[in-house]
Amino acid sequence: MLYKLIYAFHTDLSWLNVFRYITFRTILATLSSLLLLFVLGTWVIRRLRVMQVGQHIRDDGPPNHKGKAGTPTMGGCLVLPVVMVSTLLWTEINNLYMWLVMLVVLCYGLIGFVDDYLKVSRKNSRGLRVKWKFGLQVLVAVVVAVILQGYPGFDSRLNVPFFKTMTPDLSWGYALLAVFVIVGASNAVNLTDGLDGLAMGPIVIAFTCYLVFCYLAGHVKLAAYLQIPYVSGAGELAVICGSVVGAGLGFLWYNSYPAELFMGDVGSLPLGAALGTIAVMTKQEIVLVLVGGIFVVETLSVILQVAYFRATGGRRIFRMAPIHHHFELKGWPESKVTVRFWIIAIVLALLSLSTLKLR
Repeated sequence: MLYKLIYAFHTDLSWLNVFRYITFRTILATLSSLLLLFVLGTWVIRRLRVMQVGQHIRDDGPPNHKGKAGTPTMGGCLVLPVVMVSTLLWTEINNLYMWLVMLVVLCYGLIGFVDDYLKVSRKNSRGLRVKWKFGLQVLVAVVVAVILQGYPGFDSRLNVPFFKTMTPDLSWGYALLAVFVIVGASNAVNLTDGLDGLAMGPIVIAFTCYLVFCYLAGHVKLAAYLQIPYVSGAGELAVICGSVVGAGLGFLWYNSYPAELFMGDVGSLPLGAALGTIAVMTKQEIVLVLVGGIFVVETLSVILQVAYFRATGGRRIFRMAPIHHHFELKGWPESKVTVRFWIIAIVLALLSLSTLKLR
């Protein structure tokens, strides 16, 4: 919205033409989010402490986590408004893709907020019942998938990396895939959010990667050159990615070890869902498995642990799941686990970007 007001004067001041470029507005969105996070961060942490919105540590968690009890949580209440404000300031407001991502962020944020609120306000509460939490996530994803499927010009063909001629048309099956990607990404990020800075680091890396995908998918000439699907209007999603990157970097200032603020489900659920939604919109949903490899491994570790535990009557594959706790119990310092996972996330992001040329 702000960029429209500024750009209106470009006929009088020619240098204002720069505001029509997505790249410039993405940079502004990133810096705006970062600045807002810094300005509001300390105040929000102080208010959460006054309101006694502290993290509850489960008895079956790693022993060294007991000292985290009482640390302010629900930091997503800071991150999400910053992302939304920065996006609305610098993006094209008549872009449907942008509004759908904002819808996902808002709805999943509300689901996470209720879940966190129940955990904080009720002693020993595990939050929303699983059937309600999961059911609401699926409902929102279905609404978004149906809107996309019926949107003129949106392609239901699947883009398969490395194979430029393999583009099967899934028809309404693509909507089912979209629901799976959105809900799966949301919960995968949520499972990863267990150590100081562990989830937000890969989130920043993944959104940086998809910032590139969004820009390329929305540029007709570059998309044709790279032989990737062109999605008209997808370029504006780069602004959202920039907003998340800026807010994520600002949040890491307070969330890095030892954390002053935790993200909570109100942050991890919507950011993961937004990542999945953008992956679907840019036709890079399969690449998300590689970009978000950390989230995938964390999720698989939980699934394998639970399945093996039930099949063997109580035996375990890992000392504890998700897998980051396994390394903790092996003696790795928390900060070492986090940084090593960040390194892996960077390598996976670089590999995913290489798929743009390997076709």
